[in-house]
Amino acid sequence: MTATKTTPKPTAVKPQKAKRQYIERDVSWMYFNHRILEEAEKEYIPLLERISFLGIYSNNLDEFFRVRVASLNRLCENSNLDKQTLQKISKTLKAINKLNAAYASEYTAAIDRVETELHCHGIRLLKEDELNEEQQHFLTELFYNKLNGSINPIWLSEINDLATFEDNRIYLAVEQTEVETQKKRYAIVKVPDRAIGRWVRLPESDGFANIMYLDDVVRFCLPLVFIGFKESTFKAYSFKFTKDAEMDLDNYADYGTLEKIAAGVNSRRRGSAVRVIYDGSMPKSILKEIRKRFNLNMLDTSIAGRRYQNHKDLMKFPDCGHTELKYPAWPQVMKEEFVSRESILKLIRAKDRFIHVPYHKFDGYIRVLQEAAIKPEVKAIKTTLYRVAKDSKVVKALINAAHNGKHVTVVVELLARFDEESNIKWSKRMQEEGVNVVFGVEGLKVHSKLLLIVSRKGNMACIGTGNFHEGNARTYTDYFMLTARPKIVNEVAKVFEFIERPFSQVRFRELMVSPISMKGRLLRLLDNEIRNAKEGKEAWVKIKINHITDADMVDKLYEASQAGVKIGIVIRGNCSLVPGVPHLSENIKAVGIIDRYLEHSRIIIFCNGGTNRYYLGSSDWMPRNLLNRVEVLTPVYDEDLQRDLMRTVDYGLRDTTNGRIVDGKGTNHLQEGEPFRSQEELFKTYHE
Repeated sequence: MTATKTTPKPTAVKPQKAKRQYIERDVSWMYFNHRILEEAEKEYIPLLERISFLGIYSNNLDEFFRVRVASLNRLCENSNLDKQTLQKISKTLKAINKLNAAYASEYTAAIDRVETELHCHGIRLLKEDELNEEQQHFLTELFYNKLNGSINPIWLSEINDLATFEDNRIYLAVEQTEVETQKKRYAIVKVPDRAIGRWVRLPESDGFANIMYLDDVVRFCLPLVFIGFKESTFKAYSFKFTKDAEMDLDNYADYGTLEKIAAGVNSRRRGSAVRVIYDGSMPKSILKEIRKRFNLNMLDTSIAGRRYQNHKDLMKFPDCGHTELKYPAWPQVMKEEFVSRESILKLIRAKDRFIHVPYHKFDGYIRVLQEAAIKPEVKAIKTTLYRVAKDSKVVKALINAAHNGKHVTVVVELLARFDEESNIKWSKRMQEEGVNVVFGVEGLKVHSKLLLIVSRKGNMACIGTGNFHEGNARTYTDYFMLTARPKIVNEVAKVFEFIERPFSQVRFRELMVSPISMKGRLLRLLDNEIRNAKEGKEAWVKIKINHITDADMVDKLYEASQAGVKIGIVIRGNCSLVPGVPHLSENIKAVGIIDRYLEHSRIIIFCNGGTNRYYLGSSDWMPRNLLNRVEVLTPVYDEDLQRDLMRTVDYGLRDTTNGRIVDGKGTNHLQEGEPFRSQEELFKTYHE
């Protein structure tokens, strides 16, 4: 019997799938901060703006080490973690240190270049041994009139633990040598920059405007500080250190939240040092004593630098009258409805209003609060405050409302990092003035930006993407939507109920609220785009956001890209997804913009089969925002605001002047194409 030959069935060719890629949050942050450094290296940017970018880069890095690197180091010391997790953290720390070393060399070169360029523009930095007789007399007078009593040496032999000192300040390790005996003594001096400022303007000479670091002024004044000692010579070497900024909160202490946070702020001052940067010319004998008093063992926690530390002060470098070396002013617009003689509350009831700072003046929002504070029709005001300005008009308007008999409730987030002390101060002040101050939800940061105005003529609300902070509103791009739509306003009221009674059952249909339902609803909206793409319908998502690190959101964006959904992302900071990978994320484009304003607004627009859905709010796509904070995203129904949001995102995606491609590798290449600067184009649009 002959066997029958059969033809094998063709096997279906499965589409290729690329390996899932995920960039660690802290590595992606280093890529982001590097974009700031690259702005400082652009020769066509005005010189003083480039110097400011160098200050921003330095300040960001300090905070990063205080918070993120400190947290990673603390995790490494946790014996309860499994080996795989410890290896992952160790790998991340090594990547951070490697990038930091590479960027440090680039930063040093950038500092040298701008100093040379300052000299070309007639601005000169002088050291203590480069002064003429007039300048020496000037500094001697400055010492006796201002500095005397502000420079207070402590003998190094009397210091047991330098980590008990205030961090992120400039210190000088002073070597005093008696001329006759050559006996040496060592002292530590804190440079009093907060009292005096970091920069001292000296009398002009040789046609130059002369600037001096306060560090060098202190060096010059050391013989006056140690007056009464035998004749001595002095050398001084700068250093600074960064502490672990996480607060050690005693969750079982028998006292209130306010006192607990205040105690935590004090504990931060006692935190261990995680990084020391010192003048590389410091003698080894002094360095050894300093490191011993920081209890530093790991070599990578102490870094040899140059003569000056704390470059964040470059953000306040004096212009010496050279305004041509700065960006030309971009005047803010006060929208017509906010200067109208008609009641702004009435105008909001008639139509949704919005403010897009800093293109629009934040004074429009202040106008709303001030009118609500004195209008008899208004019965109550509720708001959240995450950060507030030093001399806050927002707080003053709320206090005024309380004085006018309104029931004012303010939810203050005491754990707004590095603003805890300010928020404690304002909380006490508001309580004294009759405001009901609520300290949020135990275990959940209240990060949402909400205002609720309860009125006999109709309630209204404001949902924002950024803080109600006059200072931020001059430099951060943020939206504030003011609406009287009952469905939205009623749900804003529910958010306040949830904050005051966090274990109550609350459902939201309009607002997306974390930690209740936001993440699930976002995933479902992305699933809808995936479904439409598979059915051959138009499918896309446009996102403007600060950070994307949540693994589930990253995976869903990959899934959407593989299904054919076009995804455009304008992202400022951390980005854990890798765009542009064939068969994984080839339909994802991500652009990071660093410009004169800090990009901060969060906007999400879904195609939704042609009936677009618009959202704005406070939340990034990070686990902390989606699971561990009270955040709010609101739908946007007003067509004027919808058009504005679409334009803002589209302009960001088009930016070729300041828009760098986010590719997961940190290359930060500028987009190609005709010159287009999104922030400038928005400024022009709002001024038309």
